[in-house]
Amino acid sequence: MSTILLSIKPEYVHRILDGSKKYEFRRSVAKRKVDRILIYSTAPEMKVVAMVEVLGVLKDSPKKLWEKTRAHAGISRPKFMDYYADKSVAYAYQLGELQKFDTPKTLAEYGITAAPQSFVYIDG
Repeated sequence: MSTILLSIKPEYVHRILDGSKKYEFRRSVAKRKVDRILIYSTAPEMKVVAMVEVLGVLKDSPKKLWEKTRAHAGISRPKFMDYYADKSVAYAYQLGELQKFDTPKTLAEYGITAAPQSFVYIDG
């Protein structure tokens, strides 16, 4: 089991933190089984703000994945479909228990020098 750090836009980070977004959508996922995600809020925040448990990974066509996740997607259908416009397969990390950090952390605290385009393994 592994922990990964994901770069996520602040608008979506805030929806994860307030509980309205329970899925993190990706075009690809880690090869290793992921049990936790560190959430890095991109510019202008540029901090690791929370860690969240991964309950599972969903894989389906974009249309079917939207149907399964739309109630807690935290994103509009048009933005979702645009994100997967050229893809036949879509993935979603199903998010569970959230631990918000009282003091956000820097990437350097994890030995990372630059924000990853997609994700980076932290351990395991």
